[in-house]
Amino acid sequence: MTLTPAPEPVVPRPGPEIRPTAIGPRSPESPHGPDAGPAPLLPRAVCEAALTALLLFLIVTAVRWLVGPDPGAAAARPAVLGAVVGTLLALFMVSPPGRCSGGHLNPAVTLALWRLGVFPGREVVAYAVAQLAGSVFGVWCAGLVWGPVTGRPPVRHASVRADPAWGDAAVLAAEAGVLAGSTLMLAVLLASPGGRRVLPYAVGLTTALVIGVLGPLSGGSANPARQFGPALLAGDTGRLWVYVLGPTLGAVLGAWLAGRTGLRRPGLRRPAR
Repeated sequence: MTLTPAPEPVVPRPGPEIRPTAIGPRSPESPHGPDAGPAPLLPRAVCEAALTALLLFLIVTAVRWLVGPDPGAAAARPAVLGAVVGTLLALFMVSPPGRCSGGHLNPAVTLALWRLGVFPGREVVAYAVAQLAGSVFGVWCAGLVWGPVTGRPPVRHASVRADPAWGDAAVLAAEAGVLAGSTLMLAVLLASPGGRRVLPYAVGLTTALVIGVLGPLSGGSANPARQFGPALLAGDTGRLWVYVLGPTLGAVLGAWLAGRTGLRRPGLRRPAR
C-alpha cells in the first residue's frame, strides 16, 4: 500500500505592504517593486532638499521675469505663477527623486502625513530641516544666477506679502485653512489606489488655485519652506512666523478632522511615533 502525503495547506499570499515613504503609500507599480522596502532616510532627505531647492530657484526665476516693467499684466501674474508652481509640483512628485522621497516639499505636508499615519514620526524633523535648507539654498542660487535684481523690490527674492488690509490673524487663518483642506484631500486620495495615482495632479491643481486666488490677498504661501528662504534672504521676517505657524496648525487640524469624520480609510494606519 502506498501512502499519499496529505496536500500542504494553501496559504493566501498577502497583498503588497503599504509603505510610508512616499506622500502616499508606495504603490505596486513602484520602480523598486511592490515588496521593496523604504530607501534609507539620508537619500530621501537629500532628494527633498534638492527638489525644494530647485522649486524655489524656479519660483524666484518666474517672479523675476513676471514682475517686469509692464504694469498692465499685474492682474494675471498670480494666476500665471500659480500655474507654473502647480505644474512644477506635479512634475516633481512623479519624478524619480520625488518617488524616492515622496515629494513632500513642504514641512506642513510632512507633518500632516505623519498625523494621517502614512509617514514615520521619527523622520519628520529630518524632512523639515532638509526642506527648509533647500529653500534657502535655492533662493541663494537664484540670486547668484540672476544677480542683485532678485533682492531688490519688487522681486525681493520672491518673498510673499499679504495685502495691507489683511492682519496677522486673517493671514494665519487663511494659511491654516488651506492646509486643513489640503490634509483632508490627502486623506481621501490616499485611501484608494486610484486616488494615489491622481494625487500629484490634485496637489498641483490645488496649489495653482491657492496661489491664483489667495496670492494677492494673504500671500498664498501655504508652505513654510516656500516663504522661509525668500523671507530670510530678503530680510522680510516680520510675518515669517505667521507663514510657518499657520500651515503647521492647519496640518494638525486637518488630520484631526480626518479622524473625526471617518476619512481615514483602512489604507491609512496609525501614526508611527
